[in-house]
Amino acid sequence: MPTVKGSYEAVLIFSITLGEEGIATLVDKFKSLLEQNAENVEIDEWGKRRLAYLINDESEGFYVLYKFDSDSDFPAELDRVCKITEGVLRSLIIRNDK
Repeated sequence: MPTVKGSYEAVLIFSITLGEEGIATLVDKFKSLLEQNAENVEIDEWGKRRLAYLINDESEGFYVLYKFDSDSDFPAELDRVCKITEGVLRSLIIRNDK
């Protein structure tokens, strides 16, 4: 079955306990992962925001929005990497049908 190109958005929330350098490292890690597997990568750092509820006893997180175009099988891999990466509190990946 051929893979289909699509437009996606991913919001990742990083733990602020990582500090500025740790957060910057994760932002770059996911940026390079996307640049290797996707096209038209855009990054919008929303910065530190209050969480709606505690996640791992944390009340704030560092939000980053990634927009990209990729084959339909890449978002599942991105989600897998988010789940196993230390410091990622939450992630949400959606297909952006315009």
